Amino acid sequence: MLMSIPHLSKEIPVELAQRMTDAGRQAVDTDWDLDRVYDFASALGLHVITPMYSRNVIDLNRAPDGVALYAGASNTELVPTSTFHDQEVYLDGRTPDRGEIEQRRKQYWEPYHECIRQTLVDLKEQFGQVLLFDCHSIRSEVPRFFQGKLPDFNLGTADSMSCSVGLRSVLAATLEKHHEYTLAIDARFKGGYITRQYGDPDNGIHAFQMELSQATYADPESPYKYSESLADRVRPALREMLEAARHWISHSAE
Repeated sequence: MLMSIPHLSKEIPVELAQRMTDAGRQAVDTDWDLDRVYDFASALGLHVITPMYSRNVIDLNRAPDGVALYAGASNTELVPTSTFHDQEVYLDGRTPDRGEIEQRRKQYWEPYHECIRQTLVDLKEQFGQVLLFDCHSIRSEVPRFFQGKLPDFNLGTADSMSCSVGLRSVLAATLEKHHEYTLAIDARFKGGYITRQYGDPDNGIHAFQMELSQATYADPESPYKYSESLADRVRPALREMLEAARHWISHSAE
């Protein structure tokens, strides 16, 4: 199993930060502390890939050609120019041009995806089948993208195109047992570029995304403050989800 956390970092190179607004430098759309929430990942034997820099440098979960992730909806770009709350990322006249975007794609985007590709190849060669878990979180209320409050667990399988229907059912059944949390499956968040690009169940590569509401581990969300007590409550459900996925992928490879 491979776990990707593409929006974990809040780091921004100094030369880029100098061109950004306060909102851009603060990297407010970071998927905060998911390495702490999923602190059990290595104990389950997951290979974990994390980025060096913030999504405000480049969004690793967007298509390299800039095609919108969700047609007809509000989207942020490969190199974001606005935050989830429609704040400008760059100072006036300092927005990256096409040449700079291409340079960032080569410098930051390509190495991350080459790491995903090569790890999937290696694991599939070793085990026959492989599971890719793309790990995300977001504030529970972001009017730019959805109305009202987001469910706690948002499971995305690209409408069952990125993983086996059997695995999707196992994941859903596992999460549904935790009645204190709400669940949506292939709703507003169906899985981003990584899930859709690498999921190939017919060839033994199964991918799914979890968009976790930050309300499950941060109190309050704005300003963000990690809560170990909340994380302790949600962690068992997430661990059970990944244990169920590991059990499924192990037995399906036999």
